[in-house]
Amino acid sequence: MNYLLPLLAVLFGYVFALVLKPEKKTNIKLLLAFSGSFLLSLTVMHLLPEVYETHNHHIGIFIMVGILFQIVLEFFSKGAEHGHVHGHSEMATIPWLLFISLCIHAFLEGFPVSRHNDLALGIAIHHFPIAIILTAFFLNAKLSKISIFIFMVTFAAMTPLGTAFSKYLPFLNDYYTEITAIVIGILFHISSTIIFETTEGHKFNIQKVSMIILGIILASFI
Repeated sequence: MNYLLPLLAVLFGYVFALVLKPEKKTNIKLLLAFSGSFLLSLTVMHLLPEVYETHNHHIGIFIMVGILFQIVLEFFSKGAEHGHVHGHSEMATIPWLLFISLCIHAFLEGFPVSRHNDLALGIAIHHFPIAIILTAFFLNAKLSKISIFIFMVTFAAMTPLGTAFSKYLPFLNDYYTEITAIVIGILFHISSTIIFETTEGHKFNIQKVSMIILGIILASFI
């Protein structure tokens, strides 16, 4: 299931947007808020204690590297990892910078899943609304359906591929703690951005706060 959940989440999000063509952004934003708090809670409750239990005195540096690396990725992806895609001009081909940065992000997210099956659920919940937003954006930009399909299927495969690399390549396993710390930094940045972004009116509303609390509560039971 740790391979299937992230994969299916993106594919379901793709089909959902393709068939239903959702127009209400409010519900997607609430789902994003839930996914952000759920993912952040799993990171703090499971991944963070694990890397610090290794007594590696440089863990904090690797976490900060992850945060900075995600900032660099977002320079190319324009924040698509947390639901920000802008622009309405038509596209003739796949936006390659967006594609590559998202794939790198998703690949790295899969690395700690090899030892934390519960994280697969968090990533799946995170990727589902992102897949809806990306598909809707590409449809509005008149990108060909074949290109959208290739983009989304490849994106869906990246997290399971990262998990497989982590599990079956001994060289990467030698640096599991350091890579996981980098992933923690990435997840910190992504999830906190989702949570603390303001809604319309530049303030939290009760619905968003409720979804954040719900994500924290549910993560605490895993």
